[in-house]
Amino acid sequence: MKQAVLAVAVAATLGTPTLAQGASITGVWNTGSEGGKVQIYRCGDAYCGRIVDAARLRANPDQRDERNSNPRLRDRKLKGLVVLRDVTGGPTEWSGGPVYDPETGDGARSAKITLLSNDKLRIKGCVAVFCRTKIWTRAK
Repeated sequence: MKQAVLAVAVAATLGTPTLAQGASITGVWNTGSEGGKVQIYRCGDAYCGRIVDAARLRANPDQRDERNSNPRLRDRKLKGLVVLRDVTGGPTEWSGGPVYDPETGDGARSAKITLLSNDKLRIKGCVAVFCRTKIWTRAK
């Protein structure tokens, strides 16, 4: 019986991703769409994120935010565009916002970030009761 309990405990531990001590959300993350990469960095007492790469940028480094739902913002350059602002918390969950998705041109006032493992983030943006979630992986 003791061996069965020990085997279940070991299997449960091995199946659960662990976070290295001091794991951080800072760094460059693959957004999972359009070859996008976002750098998350400290901005004062919070975290922010800016676009550092995407397939559209490799094709045209001067690419503009043409999909933005606000016509007045469509002339902004995508490279360096801040898409995540004022996120605070930790060590495994952060919240704040706004968050912006240049792929769709839509933004959300609030965001929630969960560090699922050292190399995986869940980003959730909500407008009222409607939410959208994406999984980002740490760029190598």
